[in-house]
Amino acid sequence: MMYMNSGYQGSGIFNSANRVTANVYNTAANVREYLLLKEENKRLSDENTRLYNMLRKGYMAVPMKQYIRKDTLYKQQYSYVGAKVVNTSINRRSNYITLNIGSAQGITRDMAVINSDGAVGFVKDVSENFSSVISLLHKDARVNCQLKRDGSYGLLIWEGDDYRYCILKDIPTHAKIVKGDTVTTSELSGIFPEGINVGVIDSYERRSNDPFYTVKIRLIADFKKLGYVYVIKNKFKPEKDSLETVSQVQDDKKK
Repeated sequence: MMYMNSGYQGSGIFNSANRVTANVYNTAANVREYLLLKEENKRLSDENTRLYNMLRKGYMAVPMKQYIRKDTLYKQQYSYVGAKVVNTSINRRSNYITLNIGSAQGITRDMAVINSDGAVGFVKDVSENFSSVISLLHKDARVNCQLKRDGSYGLLIWEGDDYRYCILKDIPTHAKIVKGDTVTTSELSGIFPEGINVGVIDSYERRSNDPFYTVKIRLIADFKKLGYVYVIKNKFKPEKDSLETVSQVQDDKKK
């Protein structure tokens, strides 16, 4: 009745109702935007997985004479599987990452894990639908990396201080180290493909009684914002590991 018979009160009620309705619509729009963003992130992750599987670095060169009938110079060595991070930590001495894929998706121990920025860690334990990943921010993580420009390599370790930095040890003193240069994974790691970005050189020093340089690396991947990652399957790793085991057993027998 006030709305119909009084212009002033009616205008006030109308404006108040508009404000309430606008707030409801705004909240609904925010919810829709959040849900759509979640779907968009998943879509982008799937698309990136497909593109990673098309990259040349996922293939290894093979002698032509062995594959003449296939008429190809390359054979796929690495494949990529997208996964979502469902749990992670950065403030412990031993940090782990939990992924929402496991043995049902073909995941096994020692598979490399990266995100769109760079190296993240490697798989330690696997259940049917989940994987536990040793983060680069783990006291026992050891990854062979190299200076992209110089080619010298050393072991990447985390000293437990700052989640943004790791240390690259055993870089020879003749190496050409330049602040800001990129550090990448080395194929000598046995887990990561060669050339995955790890970080950039922040500083370096020669510690007392150490014949090598110790290089401080600012990690490229932001471990506080891990959302979607990619698990890398090395199709030839079982064959390589088996061969190396046989060779080691033969050497031990000779001794």
